[in-house]
Amino acid sequence: MIRVGIFGGAGYTGGELLRLTLNHPECKIVFVHSNSQAGKLASHIHTDLTGDTDLKFTKSIDWDIDVLFLCLAHGDSKQFLGNNRVPDKVAIIDFSQDFRLTSPKGYDFVYGLPEIYRDQISKSHYIANPGCFATSIQLALLPLAKHSELQDNIHINSITGSTGAGQGLSPTSHFSWRYSNVSFYKVFTHQHLNEISKTIHDIQPNWKKQFYFVPMRGDFTRGILSGVYTKSDLSQEEAQKLYIDYYKSHPFVIVSESPVDLKQVINTNKCLLHIIKENDNLFITSAIDNLVKGAAGQAVQNMNLIFGLNEETGLRIKSTAF
Repeated sequence: MIRVGIFGGAGYTGGELLRLTLNHPECKIVFVHSNSQAGKLASHIHTDLTGDTDLKFTKSIDWDIDVLFLCLAHGDSKQFLGNNRVPDKVAIIDFSQDFRLTSPKGYDFVYGLPEIYRDQISKSHYIANPGCFATSIQLALLPLAKHSELQDNIHINSITGSTGAGQGLSPTSHFSWRYSNVSFYKVFTHQHLNEISKTIHDIQPNWKKQFYFVPMRGDFTRGILSGVYTKSDLSQEEAQKLYIDYYKSHPFVIVSESPVDLKQVINTNKCLLHIIKENDNLFITSAIDNLVKGAAGQAVQNMNLIFGLNEETGLRIKSTAF
């Protein structure tokens, strides 16, 4: 059994990770850390776990574990590793953006997108889990970049649910503001552009154009729907084959012949892609659950690879169709 420690387990991603690891056939949760909820039952905070576990949040850390998940806010993971020396035997999977571009002294983090870095992840001990927007967008672009088919600027429109903003309250995460409301934010400046750009340039170094990313807040709780388009010489049939061939060895990315929507992926580790060609524009729709494939599910997928398990283990979960 893989002995699991979770640091920062009271938030949305921590709750999803608890759900997945409690039901994972090869995992045993040793502790779930939370400063704010220490002493409380995990099921009192994550009420979907009622009857599933008697685990309580704790302020202490038990280093007799195999893997540590850091479900912390951006900046806090760097501070945690600065204040704590994690034993060398313990693998680390970090959910923040702290190590996606650079590694701290003493650690060598690998970017945890299995659909391009699977071999590196399986040989690594430290994983920087990708951002949720970044996951959706990169999965829409990897086959083109891998075959040097990116030729022009890339335009991206993505909408995300309220859980993408985290559990802490803000003016734009209150029910009364979100309900029946949609808005743009961080237009052309979103922080996930940095990791997207790094990955694409690593794969296709000769691509010298620009990303134009327009993120949106939606009036729903979870999921990301991205529309990614760029000029391309490929026909729709050629592009479809390129994507199917690229993802045939990656179990969680499905290229659909029909248009896709969020309900098909909510509560799953899947990414659904759909491709159309209109004039000289190639348009790719990408749908993921931001808390699963965009966070906790991808982290478990990375854990499976690190410990030599089938990467699907514990992750074949059903979507909520209605």
